Amino acid sequence: MAAGYLEILRAKHAARLLTGTLVGRLPNATAAIAIVLFVRADGGTYSLAGALAAVYGVANAVGQPLLGRLVDLHGQPRVQLPAALVSALAMAAFALVGTDPLPLAHLAVAAAGLFTPPLEGGLRALWPAVLRRGDQVHTAYAMDAVAQEVMFTVGPLLVTLCVSVWSAQVALLVLNAVGVLGALSVVVSPPSRAWRSAPREAHWLGALRSPGLLVLLGAFLFIGVALGSITVASVPYADEHGGDAVYGWLMAALGLGALVGGVAYGARQWAGTPERRLRGLVALLAVCYLPLTLMPGAVAMVALTGLAGVFLAPAIACAFVIVDRHAPRGTVTEAFSWLVTTFTVGASVGTGLAGPVVEAGGAQWGFAVPAVAGGVSLVVLLATGRVLAAPAGSGVVAASSENDPNRAAEPRFSSGDRA
Repeated sequence: MAAGYLEILRAKHAARLLTGTLVGRLPNATAAIAIVLFVRADGGTYSLAGALAAVYGVANAVGQPLLGRLVDLHGQPRVQLPAALVSALAMAAFALVGTDPLPLAHLAVAAAGLFTPPLEGGLRALWPAVLRRGDQVHTAYAMDAVAQEVMFTVGPLLVTLCVSVWSAQVALLVLNAVGVLGALSVVVSPPSRAWRSAPREAHWLGALRSPGLLVLLGAFLFIGVALGSITVASVPYADEHGGDAVYGWLMAALGLGALVGGVAYGARQWAGTPERRLRGLVALLAVCYLPLTLMPGAVAMVALTGLAGVFLAPAIACAFVIVDRHAPRGTVTEAFSWLVTTFTVGASVGTGLAGPVVEAGGAQWGFAVPAVAGGVSLVVLLATGRVLAAPAGSGVVAASSENDPNRAAEPRFSSGDRA
């Protein structure tokens, strides 16, 4: 599998696109943590920190599919870079103004989330054009999920490092400035400038007219709730076991666990349909959230948090394939953006829910939220198995799109989703 990853990275433009997307997504990947630490440093309560993080997440959830649809209609450079600039300026305003006046803080955070560029969905739309072969694209999805977890591992450490060396305010400013540079690197690349979505049927629902996609989004809403609640529940635990450094290690362990799981998942070819495999992965994910309620010492808690993340990246990688199988023609960026936005909405609900739960019952009750949310996600997948079944013709080899000069055939990827 390492050879497969290297083969992908050696493809022209692949390493640049992956790196630029990861760097460009750094502000979004660290927003919840950075906002929580900034609000605490500014004297705000856990509830306020969770509420502002939730505002960012909800605004992000609204913006991602809307911007994704604009990308499908107008191309990546015209949408991605202006959105990145507006988002960074809004977060800079929040960092400079603080939480007083509160309405302005909410407005700035909302604008930052709303205009977060859909780089993640954009990258997955570019993979088929950059890599050409369907088997490479599937490997790229697994590598993509692993790389995202590298960011979620390194991101919390970068935030806590900036906070300890400078301040939470500087952390917000620096991370968002770096994010703009990442987005710039992507949109000026030849694949991004040349990419065009396939012709699409005019429909106001866009990608959401796919029942299978709706089921997948419902399941990942609750996975997002689980992840977001862990972010907030870990704060009071860390306060009692070593402070911000422990919090940073808990968040990094969550990402590291997902990274390890993603590497292991991508190390083999899996039999059966991805829809069935996803149910097993979500079941294991839900089970691994339960031990967090034990709240042992810091070292053991870091290990349990790592375990809680092991099946996250495999579930996400599996979901990428399912999105491609169910997305209507010409809606690939929007469909991937809906997955991102639903996950973000769930995480925002989780952060908003965990704040009052922690204040009412302590960190232990806060860690009970992800276990319950993981179980609900599994129930959704089990109850809608027929709807999520593989769509007819998903295994048929389709001709490539108009932008592929080699006219190469690709298994399991529709021509409508090619660049």
